[in-house]
Amino acid sequence: MINFVTLKRGFNLAVFSTALSAAATVAYAGDYSNNPEKQKLVDELVSEYGFNKEQLNVWFDDAVRKDSILKAIARPAEKSKPWKEYRNIFVTESRISLGVDFWIANQETLARAEQTFGVPAEMIVAIIGVETRYGNNTGGYRVIDALSTLAFDYPPRSEFFRKELKEFLLLAREQSKSPVDLTGSYAGAMGYGQFMPSSYRAYAKDFDDDAFIDIWNNPVDAIGSVANYFKVHGWQANQPVTDRVRVDDNFDATLLSDDLKPSRSLEEITQAGFSLTSIQAPPTPLRVFELEGEKGSEFWAGFHNFYVITRYNRSTMYAMAVYQLAEEIKKAKAEKTF
Repeated sequence: MINFVTLKRGFNLAVFSTALSAAATVAYAGDYSNNPEKQKLVDELVSEYGFNKEQLNVWFDDAVRKDSILKAIARPAEKSKPWKEYRNIFVTESRISLGVDFWIANQETLARAEQTFGVPAEMIVAIIGVETRYGNNTGGYRVIDALSTLAFDYPPRSEFFRKELKEFLLLAREQSKSPVDLTGSYAGAMGYGQFMPSSYRAYAKDFDDDAFIDIWNNPVDAIGSVANYFKVHGWQANQPVTDRVRVDDNFDATLLSDDLKPSRSLEEITQAGFSLTSIQAPPTPLRVFELEGEKGSEFWAGFHNFYVITRYNRSTMYAMAVYQLAEEIKKAKAEKTF
């Protein structure tokens, strides 16, 4: 993997290594001290990346298994709530107002990001708003606890989180940070935009040109990083995201898709009894889907850019919440600055 993360100028690696070696003298038996899968990972990090085995064991001795993390990942909001409840978590007056304030405070950076990456400012703001309320809630779990718990005690996705745990330790070394001090979500996502470690290493950008990438505390780097993530995943500038759909009485429900990637033609959905409400010449392919709204079923079409949002979080409701929050923030900002 290409490493976009740049070490801060002037960092003394020898001093860092000495400090870590000193910390090794206070090692104790933790939840993962004798875990065989942990030991395999330690051996890989030593042989493949030159980590110090003693230092790794100190960090893992400090890692704590968290039952609250296992409970949270078993019932994410995207799977446990209908759209009418999920929307009310994210598209709120408070989040809209804070979004306008964040946009105004970072107006020049957002304008530059939009010009550089082709991603609308309101979409960048909405992602950060949904993920962390504009940096105000970046997560209270230690990342090493979250990723160790999920890598070693959550079999359904242990392979994925094992990879992320490895990426996290590489990231901490690259950024000259102690891995036992960094915090994030219950899934190990970090910073304003809640990047997983692999995404941090692959897509995070030094957008203020200070030779250091910081999406934990630096909104400039966070804005550039979110925009870059969207660009790399194929965001198409000046193209629609979604449109409300009308259905005939005899519409073909088999075309309603749980598959996030669009694959239908406009002719196909029209013949099946679906019609767009505002977009006359939509990009194709597209998909049609149903959400449980406050007034019953809502039918929508998702275009390529809607799919790009789901690359951030693989959920139709998540993408819709981001899109609708973005639209509300854009409208509220226009009214405030008129």
